[in-house]
Amino acid sequence: MPKLIITENPEKWNLNFEGVDVTSPSEYFSKPEYQETKRFKIINLCRSHQYQSLGYYVSLLAEARGHKVIPEIGTLQDFRFPSLIKDDAEEFDVLIQNSLKKVAEDKAIINIFFGQVENPAYAKLGVMLFNLFQIPIIQAVFVNKEKNKWQLHSLKPMHLKELAAGDISKLQEALYYYATGKKVVRKKYSRKKYDLAIMMSPDDPNPPSNAKALQKFIAAADKLGFNAEVITKNDFGKLVQFDALFIRETTNVNHYTYRFAKKAESEGLVVIDDSNSILKCTNKVYLHELLVAHKIAVPKSHIIRKDDHQIPPDFNYPLVIKQPDGSFSKGVKKVADETQLKETLKALFQKSELLIIQEFVPTAYDWRVGVINKTALYVCKYYMAQNHWQIVDWKKNGEHREGKSETLAVEDAPKALIDTALKATSLIGSGLYGVDIKEINGKFYVIEINDNPNIDAGIEDKVIKNGLYMKVMETFVERLQKR
Repeated sequence: MPKLIITENPEKWNLNFEGVDVTSPSEYFSKPEYQETKRFKIINLCRSHQYQSLGYYVSLLAEARGHKVIPEIGTLQDFRFPSLIKDDAEEFDVLIQNSLKKVAEDKAIINIFFGQVENPAYAKLGVMLFNLFQIPIIQAVFVNKEKNKWQLHSLKPMHLKELAAGDISKLQEALYYYATGKKVVRKKYSRKKYDLAIMMSPDDPNPPSNAKALQKFIAAADKLGFNAEVITKNDFGKLVQFDALFIRETTNVNHYTYRFAKKAESEGLVVIDDSNSILKCTNKVYLHELLVAHKIAVPKSHIIRKDDHQIPPDFNYPLVIKQPDGSFSKGVKKVADETQLKETLKALFQKSELLIIQEFVPTAYDWRVGVINKTALYVCKYYMAQNHWQIVDWKKNGEHREGKSETLAVEDAPKALIDTALKATSLIGSGLYGVDIKEINGKFYVIEINDNPNIDAGIEDKVIKNGLYMKVMETFVERLQKR
C-alpha cells in the first residue's frame, strides 16, 4: 500500500524511501488520485494539528476518504483532555518507574519521534507512549514527586516548527524506520503489492505455529505478493503500515492479541483471526450455548453458577469441569467424586462466575478439523497423552507431554465429521478455526471451536504440505482484492 508523507514544504524533505512519497496538503486535497482510491497510508507531518488547521484537515479528509492516517482525529481530540491521557499512562506505572529510576533530577523531558528516543534508557517508554497515543512527535514530561514516585506531568503533540535544528535529522531517521517498516533497506527486492504482519510471541512456550511453520507461511506469502514481517506485542504502533494481520499467538479477549485485532480492523486491515472470532471462540460458555441453540451435538453438559453448585441428578461421575477461557487443555479438570468436585469448583470459581460441567467421555483420540474460509483445510487425530485422559498432560512444573498425532487427507475423513465441523464454524465466521470433535459410536460431538488453531510443520501440513500455507495466504489475497 503506498505511503504519503504530507507536509507544507515537501521540497525541503530530501527523502528517498522505497514506497513512500512526500506531498503537500493542497496536492492531497485536490489531486484526483488521492480521492479515488482508499489504498493510501498517510503520515501527517504538517506544522500544526490544531483544530481547523491544515494538519487537522489532512487527518479529517484522510479518514473521510478511507485512508489510514497518523495521527487520527480521535487521537487529536483525546489530547484536549489531559486527565484522560494521564489515566491511560497510569496503566504502565511499573515501566515508567523502571525507565526513570536512574534520573537524578526531579524532572525528565523526553521527545519521542515515531516511538524512538535519544536516550536508550527510555526506549521502552518511548515505544509504549507511541503505541498508546499514535502521535508522530510527542513530548512527555515526567516529575519525581514525594517518595521517589515518577508521574506523567504532561504529554503533548509536537510539530515541526517546535523542533530544534538537531532534532530534524533524528525525526527523519525515525520516520525512515516507521515508514519503511524495516531497519534494513531491502533494495535487492522488488516492491510487493501487499504488506503482511505475522504476529507471534518469542516468549510463548506453546505457540500455535513452530518456527518452521512460520518460515513456510512467510515463503507462501512472498510467492503471493506479500512483504511479510514478523511483529510482536511491542509493534502496536506499526499496524498502520500493513494491509493484513495474521495472528500466530495464543489469543484471548482479556489480552493484547484482541486489542491488536480490533486496532487492525479499525485501520482497515484484513485480520485472521478477527476480533469477533477471538471473542466467540475463547469462551466455552458462549460456544456451548451457541452449539446447543443450533442443535449441534455436544457431550452431555450443564452450565453451573458460582451461587448455585447443584449438579443435575442424571449426571454421573467422573465429570469434567471446564473454565470458560482455558486453552491447550489448561483450565479443564476431571473429578471422580463429590469431594474432588467441591475442591475443583472452589478453585475454578475464583476466576469465573460460570463454569461448564460435562460427563466424561473416554476416547483414544480427538478429531481436529482445520477450517478456513468455510472450507476444510486439514484433518488430524490427536491421541491422548500416555497414561492421561487429555491430549496434553500438564505437569506441576509447567512441563507437558503430548500424545501422538495422525494426519488424514480431507477427502479420506468421514463426511459426517467434515459436515459437523463446517456447520459449527459457520456459526462463528469465515476465519481460521480448529474444531475438536469426539466420535462416539459413529456419531460426532463438538468439544470446542478454536480460533488460531495449531499449524505446526510436520503435523497439520503432513498431507498437503506447503499447500496448507498457500491456502491460508490465498485467503488473505482474496479478501484484499475484494476491498
